[in-house]
Amino acid sequence: MSLPTLDRSASRVVTGRVRVQRPVIAPELRITDNPAAAVLRAATGGPVSRDNAARTTGLSIATVNRQVSALLAAGLLRERPDLTASGAVGRPRVPFEIDHDSYLTLGIHIGAAVTKIVAADLRGRILGGLAIATPQTGQDFAITTVARSAKAFLQRWHRRRPLWAGVAIGGRVDPATGIVDHPKLAWQGAQVGSVLGEVLELPISVAPHVEAMAASELLLPTGEPRDAERNGVGTSGAGSSLYFYVRETAGIAVTLDGRVHTGSSGPGSIAHFPTGSDVECACGRRGCLEVTVSDRSLHARAVGRGIIPAHKGTGGTTIADLYRAADAGAADAKELLAERATILGHTVAMVRDMLNPDRVILGGQAFTGYRPAVAHVARAFTQSSQLPPTDIRISGFGGKVQEFAAVVTSLSIIYADPLSAIRRRTALSD
Repeated sequence: MSLPTLDRSASRVVTGRVRVQRPVIAPELRITDNPAAAVLRAATGGPVSRDNAARTTGLSIATVNRQVSALLAAGLLRERPDLTASGAVGRPRVPFEIDHDSYLTLGIHIGAAVTKIVAADLRGRILGGLAIATPQTGQDFAITTVARSAKAFLQRWHRRRPLWAGVAIGGRVDPATGIVDHPKLAWQGAQVGSVLGEVLELPISVAPHVEAMAASELLLPTGEPRDAERNGVGTSGAGSSLYFYVRETAGIAVTLDGRVHTGSSGPGSIAHFPTGSDVECACGRRGCLEVTVSDRSLHARAVGRGIIPAHKGTGGTTIADLYRAADAGAADAKELLAERATILGHTVAMVRDMLNPDRVILGGQAFTGYRPAVAHVARAFTQSSQLPPTDIRISGFGGKVQEFAAVVTSLSIIYADPLSAIRRRTALSD
């Protein structure tokens, strides 16, 4: 089969002689008031009765019954007569749940160094995945390579019907077209959505990855106990949250009343936020946040100080070797990690004081890769913030924030308007 060639139209790909339109659909990184979506969301935690769904959603029993019937007909829900209470009579007494066996969505997180591809069920739980090195040899080749890897991975799941694909990626993303500018990868006008949609033959949504991570806190159950006030799942997501992410890149996202805020020109950047460090940045200044705290930069400083060797085996050392050295008691490794954690705590405090959100959520391996560093983050945050104490926590997704950012991007349209999403998926197949 010949490789697809790009048309300048964002969602159009030319394959051989036939021009095929593959829709790139902007993700819905919010909790919607769509009644079918509310009923579907009520079932994300397991079987639920119609009475409980009405209480959870605030909908009338009649509305819940109508939406359950429509979602059953669409195949997104299934009934559980085996769980019907003894003596109950009539179908409205039969609990229902999401059909988490028949379908899947495909999530792809394209990172600066590693791309992760995962399959998820309709509850947002990851079924399996793989990681590949993000190709560094030109954007067209890289996107096609990722698309083919995702297609091969998708074929493993032949017993499930794929409904949607979602891509979470750094840089500047146009969600309406799936076009990405990614300076770290040297991508300019990369037609991520159209190429992946064509190869996968699925409707696809593309989102900025930090905004998608913030959305996962709103829409998906975390690895923590299901607490509606902390997770936002099954609630209106009232109030505001600041999501602060650091791994190879640094970024923030703000959530307001159940919606991730997206600027008209794309997400803002804190990559060059001043930290006071003496680390030189490619921009010509010193102390920029991203070059100071990123995993790659920290690894380079650890090698430069002789804390870990430059080479260890065929693949060289990684940031994990620094974590292992600290766990083994190496004082210089602990000091370097504490130094980064302290900078992170001060920076989070300054950003929090500027925005004054109700909650602060920290995500990314810079926070979760070495857990003893969290105490240094907390101490620096407390010392630096001039506002009263606030709700601040580490994301419950731990080291899988990237995967769940991709998952929520793949599910967001389904969660926003499930019946319309199924119609779109069916139309694409016809």
